[in-house]
Amino acid sequence: MNFETLLFERDGPLAWLTLNRPDKLNAISTAMVEDLNKALDAAEADDTVRVILLRGAGRAFSAGFDLESSDADINPQSVRAELTADFDIIMRFWDCPKPTIAAAHGYCLGSAMEMALACDITLASEDTRLGAPEVKFGSGIVALILPWLCGPKKAKEWLLTGTDRITAAEAERWGLLNRVTPTESLFEAARELALEIAGNDQLAVRLTKQAINQGCDIAGMREALLQALEVDIEVELTETEESRAFNRILHTEGARAAIAWRRGKT
Repeated sequence: MNFETLLFERDGPLAWLTLNRPDKLNAISTAMVEDLNKALDAAEADDTVRVILLRGAGRAFSAGFDLESSDADINPQSVRAELTADFDIIMRFWDCPKPTIAAAHGYCLGSAMEMALACDITLASEDTRLGAPEVKFGSGIVALILPWLCGPKKAKEWLLTGTDRITAAEAERWGLLNRVTPTESLFEAARELALEIAGNDQLAVRLTKQAINQGCDIAGMREALLQALEVDIEVELTETEESRAFNRILHTEGARAAIAWRRGKT
């Protein structure tokens, strides 16, 4: 299958989805969201695909959603539509009837980290740096899955500081990663794990995943994520004197200058 921003490859019972904008650190554009939806449609409809794997081309998994490609004007309808589409593509990996595995390397930031965490199993190479720097840019969290995985205390530390320097080892200690591997063996480790899952009874695997997800929903996860999405929409729609000044610098001088300006105010 041919896509503009994605590579779709079959490997026996496995389907590899490779984010393919390496010159942009695989920043997730509107076109990539569309490609991911189409690729997941194809993989889910193919009975010979038993496990879906997600990775990035080049030197990073992904730097997160591409702010430059945003189609949303500052009005409630367009902002809500775009953020809902972003939320939905992240949660498609959680809701997918087939097991999903993310193999992250390099940078795994912002909503790309949320997408990796929404996969059933997440591996990362030793060189991976994770984080959610949204608050530095005056943005909210699209899919607030982090507290459900590492607990509210650590989630608050990471999200309120906007860190983008979480090491793979620290992420594994806090339950965000299943395994950390040497960089050169990441994809092979993901493949071996996927083949082990693919060798099991397909119905039992599907229903076991479904039962785990239903347990999370009973605990309130889905409702909490939807409420957090509403907060994100409010954040994106609310302008303040600080946000207007920050955005002026961001668009004229770049992100580093805008962040330095904000830090200089404290």
